[in-house]
Amino acid sequence: MSLKQQLKAPFQYRNIDWRHSQAPAPQSESSAPRHPHAARAGGKKEKVRDWKEAVGRIWRYLARSKAGLTLVVFLVFASSTFMLLGPLLIGIIIDDYILAGAIDGLAMMLLFLLLSYLGLSLATFFQNFWMVSIAQRAVYAIRRDLFAHLQKLPVRFFDQRQHGDVMSRVTNDIENISGTLNSSIVQILSSVITFVGILTVMLVLSPVLTLLTILVIPIMFYGLKWITKRTRVFFKDQQRALGILNGYSEETIAGQTMVKTFSREGPIIEDFEAKNASLKTAGFWAQTYSGFIPKLMNVLNNMSFTVIAGVGGLLAVNQVAGVTVGIMVVFVEYSRQFTRPLSDLANQFNMLLSALAGAERVFDIMDEEPERDREGARSVESIKGDVTLSNVSFSYEDEPTLQDISFQAKAGETVAFVGPTGAGKTTIINLLAGFYEPSAGTIEMDGKDMRQLRREDLRKQMGVVLQDSFLFQGSIRENIRYGRLAASDGEVEEAAKLANAHGFITHLKNGYETRLGQDGSGISQGQRQLLSIARALLASPSILILDEATSSIDTVTEMKIQEALGRLMEGRTSFVIAHRLNTIEAADQILVLQDGRLTEQGNHQQLMQRGGFYYELQQTNQMAGEKADEA
Repeated sequence: MSLKQQLKAPFQYRNIDWRHSQAPAPQSESSAPRHPHAARAGGKKEKVRDWKEAVGRIWRYLARSKAGLTLVVFLVFASSTFMLLGPLLIGIIIDDYILAGAIDGLAMMLLFLLLSYLGLSLATFFQNFWMVSIAQRAVYAIRRDLFAHLQKLPVRFFDQRQHGDVMSRVTNDIENISGTLNSSIVQILSSVITFVGILTVMLVLSPVLTLLTILVIPIMFYGLKWITKRTRVFFKDQQRALGILNGYSEETIAGQTMVKTFSREGPIIEDFEAKNASLKTAGFWAQTYSGFIPKLMNVLNNMSFTVIAGVGGLLAVNQVAGVTVGIMVVFVEYSRQFTRPLSDLANQFNMLLSALAGAERVFDIMDEEPERDREGARSVESIKGDVTLSNVSFSYEDEPTLQDISFQAKAGETVAFVGPTGAGKTTIINLLAGFYEPSAGTIEMDGKDMRQLRREDLRKQMGVVLQDSFLFQGSIRENIRYGRLAASDGEVEEAAKLANAHGFITHLKNGYETRLGQDGSGISQGQRQLLSIARALLASPSILILDEATSSIDTVTEMKIQEALGRLMEGRTSFVIAHRLNTIEAADQILVLQDGRLTEQGNHQQLMQRGGFYYELQQTNQMAGEKADEA
């Protein structure tokens, strides 16, 4: 019976399992896919917690391109059909034309063969093209939503997270998802269709040879189960080790000045080598076990090919069970491809595990509770500046930081906070800025509980200059205008003059258009602080918060700033932290904090007459100044 007749014969066998390949050659050991990595910082070994949830959330992003996905599915069916058609046409040509010595129609069959391979190439190209386009749109949306959500998270989230780990989720983990979406969906779908197609055609052609071919499936199943069970754990270990290394690298690069100042290069390198060694070990075992998959597939491919070639050859020579030379050629081609779909599925499974782990890390951040106003929070168009703290307490992770703090600042007053490191000064500033809420007690703005007011409206009325000034990449003008984006160039320059920054800016080669590097690199720390103050001045706030705003500025510049701040503070409620006590002597109120408690309160003269802790600080400060003068 010829191959063409055999294809027309009815069959009673049905499918077993599914999967695909597009190249007829057996998979080489070097063709194992490279696995992208997501980052994971610290923690115990863990598996993907809920892969169905992760897949469902990714699918919701992909489903936004339903028309494109439908087209991709159609092209996958087309490419799989063309791939199956090629070997069949070759078998028909051998049986019905070459062996039969028939020349008529051979040219047409060869043309059909050429068109099938051309169709395979075109369908494969376009399915990959469209899938990459769909995947990139989905990844774009995930990255956009993640970054937007990060902007809504409270300061507490960033205080409790290693910045390197957060960056790893924004970059490595999303790239991990991107790499998998680009190829895995098409690969899985194509593999399923191809496996079903190959199995169907093989059953039609020769149930006997098909039975011999599928004998490798149980071996493959148990082998892949054993491998993937271990690779799942090792890839998670690799992700965690990579996250730790990323975080450590980010930290040490940002702190290079301190590293060099204290000559810690040697210990830093040793620590890095230890973490790098952990990543190497985890990566070695992850890649080693995943590398067993192509080796197992090659062994099974070769076994299957040998059995089919030997048994099929005997059947064809003896003309048993309807096996012809053409059928033998088709079976040899299909048997070499038969395990490829299952092999690809196993390889994609490893990549999917890695991508799902990364997706969970991304969605973990997206599931973090954003900073929300309380239900019914009222809008605030303007505030006068009366601030009252009543019995305020606060704890960082059950560690008491403030205990029963009460004071009142009237509109236009300047309130200074004094105390040793860790006394709670910056914590009060964070509470006033709305970065945190008190654990107990209330903070009122103009007689209204801050928690009942919209945070965004409140912060628009506040100007904040923190101890560590932060500037963005861009021009000096853009950095100052960050305080009020609608400000004119003239207003920007006026704010710079009030902050005594105009002088050094005009001496720069490009003046206000001078471009700053990351974190304001290119100018001195004192100059960066001046620009931060100018930015706050431009915002024209009702409440001004200065957290060690002059700590990084020389004495001469500090005097100029104090003069500018004096003009700015007039009519505005100001809260100031300063270690240099001479900068706060003119404050309306000075609050002395010790161990999270308010121990003294009054103006400079009152506190000096009391002879308490503030008096001792002033005496110590004066003695230090005299010794410095003598030196």
